[in-house]
Amino acid sequence: MLLTQIPYRKKASSVAFGLLLGLTLLLTASCQESGEQGQLVDMQQPKTECMVKITPVKDQGRSDFCWIYAMLATIESEHLLVDDSVNLSAHFLARKLLEEQAERVYLSNGKQKIRTRGLAQDAIDLMMRGGLTHFDAFQADANYRVVARKVEQAARQAVAQRAGLSNMTKDVERLLDDAIHPAQKAVYWLGAEYAPLEFAHSVCMPDEYVALTSFSHHPFGTKFAIEVPDNVCAHDFKNVSLDSLMNMIDGALLTGHPVCWEGDTSEPGFSFEQGFAHLENEDQEVTQQTRQQLFDRLQTTDDHCMEIIGLARNTKGRRYYICKNSWGKDNPFGGLMYLSENYVRAKTLAVWMSWKAIQQ
Repeated sequence: MLLTQIPYRKKASSVAFGLLLGLTLLLTASCQESGEQGQLVDMQQPKTECMVKITPVKDQGRSDFCWIYAMLATIESEHLLVDDSVNLSAHFLARKLLEEQAERVYLSNGKQKIRTRGLAQDAIDLMMRGGLTHFDAFQADANYRVVARKVEQAARQAVAQRAGLSNMTKDVERLLDDAIHPAQKAVYWLGAEYAPLEFAHSVCMPDEYVALTSFSHHPFGTKFAIEVPDNVCAHDFKNVSLDSLMNMIDGALLTGHPVCWEGDTSEPGFSFEQGFAHLENEDQEVTQQTRQQLFDRLQTTDDHCMEIIGLARNTKGRRYYICKNSWGKDNPFGGLMYLSENYVRAKTLAVWMSWKAIQQ
């Protein structure tokens, strides 16, 4: 089932409250005051100009796995572009990550800690090492922060007891079987049987997605490992000018290709509850220099990952990028977010898109 537009599911309320709310909305003319200078930002749903095909919005729950959800959502949309329907399991990759991290803790003699944060590129690399399966075959309802602590404790206990790597691995596997989902050795899809690694390679190749960023403290046209805490593996990003980056994002969306977005969601103007992200001063131009200053002053942080799925414009002509989030559907747009063009220009750390989107 494709999700093109999800209606807002309003919560039940009394008639009196509904009348009062309606009167309030009428008096405020459907606008909200935002920013230091108090400029008015239209909070009504912008009109969609283009939107790629997407799978249903998911909920990452109590986890830090937005980078997995966003990358899988991007891969799913890329396949839908050619009418190849896939819906992929983030929980399968979450389990694989915890297995790898447990081994890391053990072999470091307990000095390392389990990390559950990462970048979208880490999701691709994890697939290439551990495989993948489809959504319906591997679901879970786990508090991954609690599970991660239990896995780390099990690995440290094995270190203290000098239990051996194989025994530690068996203990962690039993823990993950109970807490998440039993390990899956085969993937059954459209009448065929795959090993998880074969299935992963059938939906994504290692070099299929291009990583892009835009910062002037490195030369444009070169690659560099972006200096953010979650880039533990020192992944390289091609550095392009801000205008080039925006043009590449637009070009991908206008030709039906999704874009995976990594950026800052700590701004006061980012509100999942309202479904919008604005800068404090939307009327101020965001230049390459503005963007660099925010990064240099540590005012742009590495917080969240989403899939950019479309372009929209409001009644005042302000442009927005539509994003598929992974925090469930409980907002006015069924879990989708509208990021202003200025927000994307200022607060994007990196994007990933298929090489096919760039070569068109």
